[in-house]
Amino acid sequence: MRAFGALAQTTRLEAFRVLIAHEPEGLPAGMLAEKLSVPPNTLSTHLRALQDAGLVVSRRDSRQIIYRAHKGQIDALAKFLMKDCCCATKGRCLARRKA
Repeated sequence: MRAFGALAQTTRLEAFRVLIAHEPEGLPAGMLAEKLSVPPNTLSTHLRALQDAGLVVSRRDSRQIIYRAHKGQIDALAKFLMKDCCCATKGRCLARRKA
């Protein structure tokens, strides 16, 4: 999955986490760059990698580009990670979650 490769880089992971925290409104690229203390041109490269992996979507709002985490892809990633949880034994998986 390309999503894992995209999230393996620290700045991209942090950008993704900030965007998740700002759902469903999303954030303008400039504000995201400020929150991460990353130059806008550098962030643009990272956001492109997240978009290419399907983790982030964008929309233009006048002169700004608003970025959001792609909820459907987040759900698919979580399902993928949990698919074989505890060797596919649901009882053990649920027991571990409660502990």
